[in-house]
Amino acid sequence: MKEILWLGRGGQGAFTAAKLFGAAYTSDNASSYALAFPSFGPERRGAPVRAFTKLDEKPVLDRSQTVQADYIVVLDDTLYAPELQSQLKTDGRIIVNSKAPIPDTFSFDGEAIAAEFRLPTVNTVMLGIVSALSGYITEAQAVSAIEGYMPKKIQARNISAVKLAREAVQK
Repeated sequence: MKEILWLGRGGQGAFTAAKLFGAAYTSDNASSYALAFPSFGPERRGAPVRAFTKLDEKPVLDRSQTVQADYIVVLDDTLYAPELQSQLKTDGRIIVNSKAPIPDTFSFDGEAIAAEFRLPTVNTVMLGIVSALSGYITEAQAVSAIEGYMPKKIQARNISAVKLAREAVQK
C-alpha cells in the first residue's frame, strides 16, 4: 500500500488534495483503490489539519492514520519539523511548500504558482508536485479528478497550476 500524509491548516485544502489524489489514482483503472480521510481538532480556519491518502491494488479497508508514509506533503512550512522524518518509510520523501530550502526535504515555492493563477491555496500546486515526484498518478488523471470534483468556475486555474507544478519538477 502507498500512503501519503498531507499536513496543512484549516482552509488550505489539505483534505481536498488528499481526495483529489485518491480520485485521480482510481480514475482509469478498475483494479485501483483509494481511501482519503482527514484528521483534525477544533474545526476552525488555521488549525492544523492532517489528511491521508491510501492507495492500493485491492480495496483499502484500513482507516487508521498513516504511521509510515511514502510521502509527507506539507502545505504550510510552519508545520514542518525534523521529527517528520521518523514518519517516513525507508525510501520516503517529504515535500514542503517553502520559499527557503529545508534540509532533507524537497522544498518548493508553491505560493508563486498559486499566485500566478490567483489561487488562495497551494493544495493543487502540491498535488501536481507529489504526482510528478511519485509517479503514482499522471497529469491526465489529476486533471480528470479536478474536473470531476471541483466547481467548473475554478477548474481551469487549478488544472493550470497542476500542470505548471509538474513541469517545474520534471525540469
